[in-house]
Amino acid sequence: MFGLGTKEIIIIAVIIVLLFGAKKVPELAKGIGQAVRHIRGGFKDETEAGQNDSSDKKN
Repeated sequence: MFGLGTKEIIIIAVIIVLLFGAKKVPELAKGIGQAVRHIRGGFKDETEAGQNDSSDKKN
């Protein structure tokens, strides 16, 4: 995972908790998850639109 070991991931997690607080971390994770889903959905829609355009040109 990006060349990060277990120690580095733990250090990053501790820093995040110290910066944002334990109560905000789940909210941040939820927001990041929603953003990733939104981005994936956009790519999926774009891919489907591209496939539809290319099939229209063939006919």
